[in-house]
Amino acid sequence: MSQTRFFGTLALGLCAAVGVIAYAQQAGVDTRPANAPDQKPAFAGQTDAPERLTNVAFDVVTVAQGLETPWGLAFLPGGKMLVTEKPGRLRVVAADGTLSAPVAGLPPIATRGQGGLLDVALDPAFATNQLIYWSFAEAREDTTNHTAVARGTFVDGAEPRVEHAQVIYRQAPSMRSNGHFGSRLAFGRDGTLFVTQGDRQIEAGRLLVQQMDTLQGKIVRINSDGSIPKDNPFVGKEGVRPEIWSLGHRNVQAAAINPTTGELWEVEHGTRGGDELNIARKGKNYGWPVVAYGIEYQGKPITGGITAQDGMEQPAYYWDPVIAPSGMMFYTGNLFPAWKGSLFIGGLLTTNLVRLDLKGDRVVSEERLLKDLQPKAERIRDVRQGPEGAIYVLTDNAQGRILKLVPKK
Repeated sequence: MSQTRFFGTLALGLCAAVGVIAYAQQAGVDTRPANAPDQKPAFAGQTDAPERLTNVAFDVVTVAQGLETPWGLAFLPGGKMLVTEKPGRLRVVAADGTLSAPVAGLPPIATRGQGGLLDVALDPAFATNQLIYWSFAEAREDTTNHTAVARGTFVDGAEPRVEHAQVIYRQAPSMRSNGHFGSRLAFGRDGTLFVTQGDRQIEAGRLLVQQMDTLQGKIVRINSDGSIPKDNPFVGKEGVRPEIWSLGHRNVQAAAINPTTGELWEVEHGTRGGDELNIARKGKNYGWPVVAYGIEYQGKPITGGITAQDGMEQPAYYWDPVIAPSGMMFYTGNLFPAWKGSLFIGGLLTTNLVRLDLKGDRVVSEERLLKDLQPKAERIRDVRQGPEGAIYVLTDNAQGRILKLVPKK
């Protein structure tokens, strides 16, 4: 099974004054072998889509640098950005790249392992209520921890702060693990908030994913104040958590609302093989850990190699070998006409930006961008469309950067 890989050819060098890297496009193929070559997709095009190079010429501008493991980004009115740093800091980034002091007023954040300060989002009515939301790992006194979501009123200025911070959601049960917290935040068209999560990366958590009285491995949907929407799929059902929107997820670190359909799309980490793109639909079960593509890290097939079962959804697309996905967005801007309608996903393992061509609910082709970032390849943690139509990405390292893709001059 052939795979695809994008090789960027560096052109025109680095302009130190503005941090510009110019790229020309060149075809290439990812020759890495599949981890589970004997597994067959459930339908044509479910994996290994053909490569389509758009040959779009673009520059990569360094907007800001010196961020410690940045994780999530949201645009404020007027050109500023809110950026989370996983060690527990929220910063305001000015249009010229200046970093604010850490925003005051956040509740305590557990920062071990994959835990820390994760995603950030603005309330749909931010212009009038100034509310922001953030997801994070929260510790309890008994040394367990869980994914949590808080909100508060953002006050900008020389010493930015959050007032009236309130935790509005906590994953239950809390567990002793430092992995698989998720977590992305996405507001639906109706103003409800989707929160993606993980199975906590331990056997005890994996065993809870298919249990409906727990929140491990679930995407939940809540109102903006943390209350439960009356039209959630399991409201009123005995023994079922009413927050649940969908279940059977391993570790969802990418989520976005499809601007055409209004549906929630998400990408989640597989093990060795089996990163999944799913359309997270109301009340549906996406199979983990009963069915899955790929193999365990120890080399054994997951669930005996079963990839399909009645009553469990198939991924719209999967990768084997993996990209290690984090962050995604549907491109609707006008700066890159050839990319309009594309789905962009950050790659941690592949250290590039994955672009997917879509036809309805199906992936029809794939392109890899930013493979040769300078001065070295960097993990892509988040990707967002800016208000002007540029594409912004966060690089995941101790000296992380905010990069911006703009049409080549």
